[in-house]
Amino acid sequence: MSSLRPLLLSALALSALPALAQAPAKALNAVSSKDLLPHIQTLASDEFQGRAPGTAGETRTVAYIQQEFRKLGLKPGNPDGSWVQAVPMRGQKPAPSFSYTIGGQKVALNFPDDYVAHSTSQPSTVDVKHSDIVFVGYGVQAPEYGWDDYKGVDVRGKTLLMLINDPAIPDPNNPAELDPTMFKGKAMTYYGRWTYKYEIGAKLGAAAVMIIHETKPAAYPWDVVRSGGVAEHFSLLRSGDDPDAPAVPGWIQLDKAKAMMQAAGYDFDALKKQALSKEFRPVSLNATADFHIENVARNVDSRNVVAKIEGGDPKLKNEYVIYSAHWDHLGIDEKLPGGRDKQIYHGALDNASGVAALMELAKAYKSLPKAPKRSILFIATTAEEKGLLGARYYAAHPLYPLKNTVANINIDGINAWGKTAQIENVTAGHSSIDGILEKYAKAQGRLMEKDTRSELGSFYRADQLEFARAGVPVLYTKARSRYLDKPENYAREVVDNYFTHDYHQPTDGFRHDWDFSGGVQDIQLLFQVGLEIAQGVTPSWNAGSEFKAAGDRRLK
Repeated sequence: MSSLRPLLLSALALSALPALAQAPAKALNAVSSKDLLPHIQTLASDEFQGRAPGTAGETRTVAYIQQEFRKLGLKPGNPDGSWVQAVPMRGQKPAPSFSYTIGGQKVALNFPDDYVAHSTSQPSTVDVKHSDIVFVGYGVQAPEYGWDDYKGVDVRGKTLLMLINDPAIPDPNNPAELDPTMFKGKAMTYYGRWTYKYEIGAKLGAAAVMIIHETKPAAYPWDVVRSGGVAEHFSLLRSGDDPDAPAVPGWIQLDKAKAMMQAAGYDFDALKKQALSKEFRPVSLNATADFHIENVARNVDSRNVVAKIEGGDPKLKNEYVIYSAHWDHLGIDEKLPGGRDKQIYHGALDNASGVAALMELAKAYKSLPKAPKRSILFIATTAEEKGLLGARYYAAHPLYPLKNTVANINIDGINAWGKTAQIENVTAGHSSIDGILEKYAKAQGRLMEKDTRSELGSFYRADQLEFARAGVPVLYTKARSRYLDKPENYAREVVDNYFTHDYHQPTDGFRHDWDFSGGVQDIQLLFQVGLEIAQGVTPSWNAGSEFKAAGDRRLK
């Protein structure tokens, strides 16, 4: 029954679709795991050195992606006739020191085992001296929820300790669950992202922001923070300091934060409980922090790779559907033990698989009997792992007007564990793209469901966020639940295993036992959604979306 039901549903759903919207079988069949695998294996190989921006790994990666787009018969995507968009960035490799003083006792912490910290400010040397340490709960100002963790307290020049994620407010009707009326309940809002916490700290004039890492709410262990902390940090090149971060942004190990609070006479668990109230006020630890950061800085001319299929309609060809996937990963950490292959962050699923998916999508579009009415852009972005910088740069410096960009479909990781009975729509509830996705999911015999792991805040952790901020309707999907012919807990096991052991680790390498049958199904689905939009359907933002105002501005 489990094998027949999807086929029956698929046949029934396809028969109900308009002829214009049905993708030719040749185009759908062009997507294959046989062709996905070599791209992933190549991009995740030791030769590509972890694909860090501004390295020889970038040079090889950009050349490979251009080569493959050219082989597929695509055109250069930059109007200047090139395959790339230059993304000027500043790279800074930090060597930090951090100590705090309480009651005359100075405690020095060890980098990167106890904390990580860096600076995106312009000077190569950054000092923060005798900065008062203040615990500010979750560090959130959210007027729509009547929430302000600062209560007007002057935090200029101070070091702020913040909890990870959103305030986890229990539901008064069911204390075992989170209150759906506060910060979207279980789902993470942007207030829970580390980027927001740095931004609000900078806005209020703080000298440093240290986020207290907790593995369970973060959904990744300290090793992930550590690997990012020791890597070269990037920001978009600018003349002044970074407006989105204090002089020193960083993270601190939970046990070290607890020890600091205990030395100051406070209990971490008690303070965390206080922070769940709207009445919470900042708590001074009567302690001071000292940071010294030596940056090895350089300017980096990184690149987004851009390819195009020109639309066939004389008018609509000047409008664009963008498929995006980031090509970068974390490079090499020579301090890790073992041979070279144990020091390279291969980034096979994250996100060599997404770039491979772009190739398969391009192949599907080139298999159509004629080009779609609107033009299709394929953008392999740089520096996603450094803060979505390639996508942010494109959104601020679009190669084609954003008012003519009707949708962005982003791919960050492809399902490698088999077919699923559903597709998870991470961007559900925001735009009319939901209806298109649901229609074609049904045609595959699948259900469209909301993000089953909304607490991870996936919407705010991938490139589609920057397009949404610019007002472009977006789609980002995951297939990480309800695997066919697998035990009920299989999805959580394979996904948890990946995030616990492989995510942002050298072990995210190519595997011969992957099953990309589900990944192929997902790529075919994204192709059909994009094709319907490319044939003339124009997505719109939903009234309740936080990005609708930006969408309205985009169209003016």
